[in-house]
Amino acid sequence: MSDTLVAFDDVLASYDPALGLEVHVELNTATKMFCGCPAVFGGEPNTQVCPTCLGLPGAMPVVNGKAVESAIRIGLALNCEIAEWCRFARKNYFYPDMPKNFQTSQYDEPICFEGWMDVDVDGETFRVEIERAHMEEDTGKSLHVGGATGRIHGADYSLVDYNRAGIPLIEIVTKPIRGAGAKAPAVARAYVSQLRDLIVALGVSEARMDQGNLRADVNLSLAPKDSGTLGTRTETKNVNSFRSVERAVRYEMQRHAAILDSGGAIFQETRHWHEDTGVTTSGRPKSDADDYRYFPEPDLVPVAPSREWVEELRGTLPENPVERRARLQAEWGYTDLEMRDVVASGLLGPIEETVAAGASAQAARKWWIAELTRRANDAGVDVVDLGVSPAQVAAVQALVDAGTINDKLARQVFDGLLAGEGTPEEIVAARGLAVVSDDGALGAAVDAAIAANPDVADKIRDGKVAAAGALIGAVMKEMRGQADAARVRELILEKLA
Repeated sequence: MSDTLVAFDDVLASYDPALGLEVHVELNTATKMFCGCPAVFGGEPNTQVCPTCLGLPGAMPVVNGKAVESAIRIGLALNCEIAEWCRFARKNYFYPDMPKNFQTSQYDEPICFEGWMDVDVDGETFRVEIERAHMEEDTGKSLHVGGATGRIHGADYSLVDYNRAGIPLIEIVTKPIRGAGAKAPAVARAYVSQLRDLIVALGVSEARMDQGNLRADVNLSLAPKDSGTLGTRTETKNVNSFRSVERAVRYEMQRHAAILDSGGAIFQETRHWHEDTGVTTSGRPKSDADDYRYFPEPDLVPVAPSREWVEELRGTLPENPVERRARLQAEWGYTDLEMRDVVASGLLGPIEETVAAGASAQAARKWWIAELTRRANDAGVDVVDLGVSPAQVAAVQALVDAGTINDKLARQVFDGLLAGEGTPEEIVAARGLAVVSDDGALGAAVDAAIAANPDVADKIRDGKVAAAGALIGAVMKEMRGQADAARVRELILEKLA
């Protein structure tokens, strides 16, 4: 049963939204956070485990130095202060996928704190303040078998895979984002999208949301209009795409407003996001810090990065996102509106990679912003999860540039790519999509078009060259879009001169 919702515009007339985003980034270190087990995706269940990440008695953890380095680089890129001394804590809670019955995390002494990131939405810049970025370990993964929802309720039994337990995580927590108003859903999406681009540029994670490398928890509250207060928040857990981040914020705003309008109170809880229906459902009461009974981890020494090391790592940072956008816009010749669309779509990175692979900037933008985004929307997925790579887009455009195919045929090549039929070149060959330039075949088709459209032919003979478009269209239709349109035009004018 779906919740009652208030129209979005009506929400904004009565309430001010406040956002908070918690993004978990799974680091791409070779080994786990506190042991030597491989930190790789997709292994057979429970094959990448040891006494330490299984929490067996007597096993002692050791901090992964590369994970600490990655955490510092993320913090620096987010304009954070880097702690001169910090330590780990035990966060106690009890779930089957927590083999130790506590998570080794950081509590009151995070390694990175007090940062910020500016994001642009429709030409307006919003500063997202970062409260903290701290190190922790991931949990295992529960699989609930049977039932219709894939959740524990209604399942026949559950399985647990501990391969993921102990994978290094950085959790990036924002301060409340206020004042976004109607743009709150878009600001949330833009922040997570830009954060992902930054993480990829740093090289510290694959940041693939479809594999859980990057997961977002969305906090949302509403307060009476212009009250200057914060309402009671809910936290929607593990939202796994940019599109869903935006949809979850919008949905929770409308759901909260309906409850408040009816005189009810918001219950502080976690919520589950349902990708298929675009709604959230109740999870569990939201725990506060006291509920986790944090205490310092006695088996790990504090982390005290030297200032010299921190400054050395600062020198490895990629280009500032704002400066990068300005540089790319100048290089590509995009208008402000074109660049704004690219940034809003979260496709700056794929377009940049497509251009680097040999496509023109305008062609890369055309395919990603129009064609592939449309297909992703139809499929209900983010375009970066569609399954087409920047290198493949560049290869399709190379075939267009060479005259092997045209734009219409290129769309059929994308059909083949999405169907897993091979490389663009293989798809063109297998489907017989190459443009026909042979004068013999084209001439016969032109003769047939002239014979079938004598009135149009007479107009062209009388000097109305623009009428050739109708005959070109007839030839293209006859040849299933595979005729060389420029050569067809030349043949028509030659024959009717």
